[in-house]
Amino acid sequence: MSRDFLSIDDLTPEELGGLLDLSARVKRSPDQYSERLRDLSVAMIFEKPSTRTRVSFEVAIASMSGHPVPLSGAELQLGRGETIEDTGRVLSRYVNAIVLRTFEQERLEVLAGAASVPVVNALSDFEHPCQCLADLLTALEHKGELAGRTLAYLGDGNNVTHSLLLGGAKLGMRVRVATPPGFEPIPQIVHRAEEIAEQTGGSVELGHDPMAAVTGADVLYTDVWASMGQEAEADERSLVFPAYRLDEKAVALAAADVIVMHCLPAHRGQEITDEVIDGSHSVVWDQAENRMHTQKALLLWLLDLA
Repeated sequence: MSRDFLSIDDLTPEELGGLLDLSARVKRSPDQYSERLRDLSVAMIFEKPSTRTRVSFEVAIASMSGHPVPLSGAELQLGRGETIEDTGRVLSRYVNAIVLRTFEQERLEVLAGAASVPVVNALSDFEHPCQCLADLLTALEHKGELAGRTLAYLGDGNNVTHSLLLGGAKLGMRVRVATPPGFEPIPQIVHRAEEIAEQTGGSVELGHDPMAAVTGADVLYTDVWASMGQEAEADERSLVFPAYRLDEKAVALAAADVIVMHCLPAHRGQEITDEVIDGSHSVVWDQAENRMHTQKALLLWLLDLA
């Protein structure tokens, strides 16, 4: 039976560490992997807009001699009522893996249950595990061993936060999350991250004080205040989130060698200032590049081609 990647929690801590090691090797020596997907095809279904995910996956597949098949939901019979299960069954006869960017996590789970090839979560409202792989690789590159390091996240307790909580805990990190009241990550994820941290020596801290969260942190992270599908809430959120802006004051309270991360797209002047995203502590563009390398490694691992 094929493995799927629907959540960071689909990986054991050992598998996560191994996948990050593979990502580093793929990045360091891309020519060694340039033929690994020869004669293989990967369907990429996007039911939400995408820049980094679509381009990084498409280039990753093509650069390993595979054939990317990018599709929008509107282009498929999904748009005319075909079930996600039947779509998975049909695509499994044509392609070697399916990448889906969608809304509800349930759609990924249903697709994976019907498909006979690996299914990858390229973003859902619940998690963004591919982004987390790139985040952790970037932090490793700049910080070395991550166990015991502190990652502070400011802003909305969204899908990115969920994956960071799980992924950081698996690597033994101290993950601090500061959100406005009412915008916390969901309890299910927090509880699971706490369980993982108990086994790995990491920790999980939730609070509403952004300055307390960033103090002494090794990694500062933020994301947009209103995710895709929440555009109608943007004005309301802009009234309660400014205290959680990642600015020079926050950077000054962190460790002297702190790195600043953002999964992009960034709304400059809202969740992060120009001075910070373009400043000397920013590794945002390394993050964006690493989407491609970690997704190469992920496909190799899922298809048993590493």
